[in-house]
Amino acid sequence: MRRWKPALTLAATCALVAATLSVARPAAAAEPYLDPSLPVASRVADLLSRMSLDEKIGQMTQAERASVTPAEVTQYRLGSILSGGGSAPSPNQPTAWADMVDGFQNGALATPLRIPLVYGADAVHGHNNVAGATIFPHNIGLGATRDPALVQQVGRATAEEVTGTGVDWTFSPCLCVARNDRWGRTYESFGEKPELPVSMATIIDGYQGGGASAVMATAKHYVGDGGTTGGVDQGDTQLSEAELRAMHLPPFQEAVRRNVASVMVSFSSWNGQKLHGHDYLITTLLKGELGFGGFVVSDWNGIDQIEGGTGFTASEVRRAINAGIDMVMVPTEWKSFISTLKAEVQAGRVAMSRIDDANRRILTKKFEYGLFERPLADRSYTPTVGSSAHRAIARQAVRESQVLLKNTGVLPLTKGSKLFVAGKSADNLGYQSGGWTISWQGGSGATTTGTTILQGIRAVAPQSTVTFNAGGAGIDSSYAAAIAVVGETPYAEGQGDRTGSLGLDATDLQTLATLKASGVPVVVVLVSGRPLDVAAQLPDWSALLAAWLPGTEGAGVADVLFGDYNPTGKLPVTWMQSASQEPINDGDGKASLFAFGAGLAYTPPAQTPGRPGTPVASSVTGTTATLTWTAPTTGSPAASYRVYRGTTLAATTTTTSVQLTGLTPGTTAQYTVVAVDAAGQPGPASAAVTVTTPPSQTGLSCSVTYAVNDWGSAFGATITIRNTGTSPITAWTLAFSFPGTQRIAQSWSALWSQSGAAVTARNESWNATIPPGGSVSIGFNGSYTGTNPRPTSFTLNGTPCTTA
Repeated sequence: MRRWKPALTLAATCALVAATLSVARPAAAAEPYLDPSLPVASRVADLLSRMSLDEKIGQMTQAERASVTPAEVTQYRLGSILSGGGSAPSPNQPTAWADMVDGFQNGALATPLRIPLVYGADAVHGHNNVAGATIFPHNIGLGATRDPALVQQVGRATAEEVTGTGVDWTFSPCLCVARNDRWGRTYESFGEKPELPVSMATIIDGYQGGGASAVMATAKHYVGDGGTTGGVDQGDTQLSEAELRAMHLPPFQEAVRRNVASVMVSFSSWNGQKLHGHDYLITTLLKGELGFGGFVVSDWNGIDQIEGGTGFTASEVRRAINAGIDMVMVPTEWKSFISTLKAEVQAGRVAMSRIDDANRRILTKKFEYGLFERPLADRSYTPTVGSSAHRAIARQAVRESQVLLKNTGVLPLTKGSKLFVAGKSADNLGYQSGGWTISWQGGSGATTTGTTILQGIRAVAPQSTVTFNAGGAGIDSSYAAAIAVVGETPYAEGQGDRTGSLGLDATDLQTLATLKASGVPVVVVLVSGRPLDVAAQLPDWSALLAAWLPGTEGAGVADVLFGDYNPTGKLPVTWMQSASQEPINDGDGKASLFAFGAGLAYTPPAQTPGRPGTPVASSVTGTTATLTWTAPTTGSPAASYRVYRGTTLAATTTTTSVQLTGLTPGTTAQYTVVAVDAAGQPGPASAAVTVTTPPSQTGLSCSVTYAVNDWGSAFGATITIRNTGTSPITAWTLAFSFPGTQRIAQSWSALWSQSGAAVTARNESWNATIPPGGSVSIGFNGSYTGTNPRPTSFTLNGTPCTTA
């Protein structure tokens, strides 16, 4: 997505008006689409049958927050609002965000059909528009970690902070494959080979898999934006279809496999045709061949570029919608878009079936993500914004992202030694965070809350004497080492394109010359969104550490400098010998300065076990839960496993499963698993699984209906759970086992998990209570081989249910 122009001054007024609006939702609703017990598809069909053309076009329209009021949301039936880069309420703090979003949402709930809007923001490395939020390393740094489980944790933490501000949709992740370092969005890429963004697509699970704090993710920019000729942003990707499919399509295939909620179309072109009007790539390939079931959103005024010129035409609107774009980001001219699209439909140039398809996709996600039941900000997550727990994850991501490219023995630094720190980026939080931080292009100085690299050095080694001067003035031979933190200043998108030099600027070169003249070993920490042309200066340096754009937790860099963390990062891109080699990529035959995958360590990596697979709660009944996981595939063999409840050891086992007994009814806890080798050395912890035990209930009685729509090798199932007892069921876990080869692929209205044949479904917050005689309906789509026999028994909170 693109920019927000701060010339508009409506923000404060809009936030105040929004905060005062209040619309009560009915306790019960007669309309079927407002009944959460019904299948999502039934709710969508019922709602569509009630909608006028104006309401349907409104759902397809996304306006920028500074160009719309809550009253206009009501009047025009708008389906979505966004905050562009740097577009924030005043004051820019989490509660003000939640108040602002709720104001717009109340405007949507005041419409006759009470369709909630979905609020989007570019939370691309944390909730980066919000002051005080945790800012994680940009994607190029995450790609250097080669740690999909950690990246999933980054997504989960980001989703919690996003949820706490009322936002329910992030325009992330960028799954671009960056093939030319001149491109100004290189740092938004996980790497230059499709395997890296494919493996890092786990961040989608982090965003979307958190139950009440799940947010919609966006795979962008579809497709090929990292492969434009010359690395020109919004340029032309000149490749054969076979090359496009091999290099740029795989990450989107993986995103679809992970059920990503939305896909954003690229500004760029493919062989001269703008992607925003490309029906083959959007409808035939993405929606048809890949089976994408979410909705497609345009980029910022992206439809304007289909035919060139300023603003959009009726022809561009028609071509974009007919090509398969479902929601159109028209930040300021959204009223004109609405009237234009309506005229195109009335004239028969856009079919009503296309409008209905777009609405069906958008509404399906709104139902699946619980927006009809939970439309307003969940303020229980507001305190997570910038929390110590999230900053700890970010610090670990910084540690793992550091790539050591040269070391003559000066690293790791000795704590207690006399050190000199220099460089314009050493004590500059804005510089180390890069673009898309508080503002679209990023900024300089204390733009948000965090720890600079200099502050991290002083905190990690308080016993050292640390002198700082940005330009290097005052250094002499008495220092054990000089740390030069240099590199790029912030930029975003096209403003970051570099058609000429990719070297250090004059300020950095002068600082480095001053340090070199002292005779002290120089350790260069390079803060940049891509490889820089440093081959000529490299012989003067005793060490080179690629820190990328680490975000707010600069102490993670210091952890590596002092050896508290052995560097493990590997280059996600090939490092040029000179800018004239661009584009340079692995396997192209060009001699690099540092190869793709390069990265040194202080000591050989310890052969402790790797990280186990994320545990799955295969059954939770009464006060007992069974957890299963997969063994690590790297490091030394696991001899045993430790299961932790938070930081408390809960169990040990020699197998990849454990039964936890004696749990407290009605509680929620997170569990992680650590593999331990025969020598007793533990590896890293797995990602966490949340286990919720049902509250104590007496006299529970239930029945289950299992209805199937079978398509041959694939099927849909609707399960209706009915409370046949005399007391309310206030929380529930349904458990059953497949008698065949069935696997769940997509699910709704419950928190589903499957381990082998065993399946559990836990309530969402909005359908936790089943009154006596009441029921809830949940469901899933699945696949099978051979036959598709039905499950024969079901338990609810450990109690067997009758089958109807």
